[in-house]
Amino acid sequence: MTLIATIDAGACAAHGDCEAIAPEIFAIDDVAVVVGQGPDDLMVAAAQACPSVAIVLTDAGGRRLYP
Repeated sequence: MTLIATIDAGACAAHGDCEAIAPEIFAIDDVAVVVGQGPDDLMVAAAQACPSVAIVLTDAGGRRLYP
């Protein structure tokens, strides 16, 4: 499965945990931004580490898988 990450900009507080875990996927600007792709397990780890629960993971069909 290939996950697609998006950021809920209204929820993001730019803590930077996602970038620390997966810098090839996430970067911090004013809020987190998706800058690339990576393995699904890395995206899940970054999403679970986000204290603001601002990372939304969906599958290719648009089905929300996290949170």
